[in-house]
Amino acid sequence: MLSRFLLTLVMLVALAPAAPAAMVDETDIDIKTREIAKTLRCTVCQTENIWESGAPLAHQMRELIHERVAQGQSAEEIRAYFLSRYGDYILMQPPKHGLNWLLWAGPFAALVIGGFFLYRTLGRWVAQTPPPSPEAPPSLDDQSRRRIERELHT
Repeated sequence: MLSRFLLTLVMLVALAPAAPAAMVDETDIDIKTREIAKTLRCTVCQTENIWESGAPLAHQMRELIHERVAQGQSAEEIRAYFLSRYGDYILMQPPKHGLNWLLWAGPFAALVIGGFFLYRTLGRWVAQTPPPSPEAPPSLDDQSRRRIERELHT
């Protein structure tokens, strides 16, 4: 029984049409185009790079990058072209110069400053809190004791 099953399985595999895998043969130009397009922001979508965007403008920008790569321009030359037309906004990762340093360092500086103020405030609270007294807590009066006993028995 097992041999019949294995024989059938082997025949199915051997007789199955050899379907080629869905492989895309990318050229160097396509690879460079994709790498450059992933670093540029789609001006329509604003949260996607132009490689992943489906906007018509992003498609035109990808074609322009492909043409410029085919002409032999470097990635930096192509980025410089887009920077000259759209400014720093076109870059998915803004450059670290000028006021953009605030974007990069601002959150960390705020975290450090906030931690410093939290440390000072907690230090003051601890300093203002009286130390625990070594005395025993005051004893309950008769009325409180009767109330507790009444509540426990109910």
